Amino acid sequence: MTYFSLYSGGKDSTYNMVKCVENGHEIIALAHAHPPKSAAHEEMDSFLFQTVGSSAVHAIAECMELPLYIQEIRGRAVTQELDYTLTKDDETEDLFALLSKVKQEHPDVQAVSVGAIFSSYQGNRVQHVCDRLGLQMLAYLWHRDQVELLREMVANGITAVLIKVAALGLGKSDLGKTLEQMEPKLLSLHEQYGIHPCGEGGEFESFTLDCPLFKKRIVVDESEVVTHSDDQFAPVLYLNIRKVHLEPK
Repeated sequence: MTYFSLYSGGKDSTYNMVKCVENGHEIIALAHAHPPKSAAHEEMDSFLFQTVGSSAVHAIAECMELPLYIQEIRGRAVTQELDYTLTKDDETEDLFALLSKVKQEHPDVQAVSVGAIFSSYQGNRVQHVCDRLGLQMLAYLWHRDQVELLREMVANGITAVLIKVAALGLGKSDLGKTLEQMEPKLLSLHEQYGIHPCGEGGEFESFTLDCPLFKKRIVVDESEVVTHSDDQFAPVLYLNIRKVHLEPK
């Protein structure tokens, strides 16, 4: 069936796209929710969306030669219960607006790819919006073992770098490193402290530079480290990607 990707730029939404193609589905577009232009910082602490790296998602659409549909995030997590009902000014309604744009432009599209692994908050809200729009949710990573999944992503050519860290044992020196470079450390921290090796507890976020679906690869030319929270033991830091270019593969 034809599908589009609810896309953050991170490893999970990227790898789920790969799994969709492996299962015979055809991708036609990317859909991305971004911070308001007036926002002082790229990190919004959204319950639903990854916003760090948003400024460079357009490059991924160029790598895939696909249209990119965008929607400004205007709402917030008004209701934080796991189950969702239609709520005014909730960020879920921004998700509805985003997916509606794609559905309007591609009325025959049948499904949406979602990189959710364990977040019922996210999964339930995406399912709620899909039900309203008559779309099927494709979530091949859902409830997968995270150690196995991390290893599988690395082995299958997902070149993604850490662009946010927010956990004991992770710091500034880890920003910009690839999953392959970080795999031993992430698995060690999982054994020592129980962190989620795929970052499902918010320990880190990533941005994809290359994958089997890309026709070109992304190179980061300029970035800066932003301190979001200066915690003594687990500071929250992220990379603000300022400039990228594409290279042939």
